[in-house]
Amino acid sequence: MRNCLTRAVIATVGAVAVFSLAVTPAGGQARAYRAPRTADGKPNFSGIWQALTEAYWDIEAHSAGPGLVLDLGASNAVPGGIGIVEGGMIPYKPEALTKKKENYSNRLKLDPEIKCYLPGVPRANYMPYPFQIVQGPKYIMMVHTYAGAVRTIYMDEHQEAPADSWMGWSNGHWEGETLVVDTTGFNDQTWFDRAGNFHSDALHVIERFTATSPELLLYEATIEDPKVFTRPWKVSMPLYRRVEKNAQIMEFKCVDFVEDLIYGHLRKQPSK
Repeated sequence: MRNCLTRAVIATVGAVAVFSLAVTPAGGQARAYRAPRTADGKPNFSGIWQALTEAYWDIEAHSAGPGLVLDLGASNAVPGGIGIVEGGMIPYKPEALTKKKENYSNRLKLDPEIKCYLPGVPRANYMPYPFQIVQGPKYIMMVHTYAGAVRTIYMDEHQEAPADSWMGWSNGHWEGETLVVDTTGFNDQTWFDRAGNFHSDALHVIERFTATSPELLLYEATIEDPKVFTRPWKVSMPLYRRVEKNAQIMEFKCVDFVEDLIYGHLRKQPSK
């Protein structure tokens, strides 16, 4: 088995090497991709995008494991993942790490996703649902399938967040081929994943979206929260364009699915 795996790795490395040679110009330096332009000359990221990663379950590297509802068997299991946290581990303060472990142990009750709360940033970008970028010169909209979450990125009217919210307040600008989004004004009610990784209301996220091909965006997010972490840290992953015919964002009103869970105890019980 080990020899088979070794041969598979060697074959994969060889294929990557051949591919690299195929796309590298004769001068030895790869040409940077330049995205199509909008009417105002900016890179055009409009379209429907989706992550393909196991970060939805845990943004850190993790092994496969059982799901929370054992009666659902493998259909509810957690797939293993290599993680999207650069450097491997989130730099929690000791007391914050204790809370993260408590969140994980009680995730069936505490995970905001279960109650259809808005997912926050950056979690919205790697949930297993597509989202759409609608681009204009003054505003860029990100419309997410999950819970109908919508972000407005203000490109020329930058201001402080008027109030804390689930998705924060986003100001954006362009750095060459890269869209940079600076988001603050979060509440402390969202998580980064299903594993209990969390933040406080001091969260500050700087995201960078860069097109590397017509169907691929490189996504990076630097996360800072001095109440919870010892230093800033980064996640990174690709986002893939949905290219099938008639790709679109479908309605997902998950509030309808959790009414009994949240409000069932308030329903008037029939008299006996």
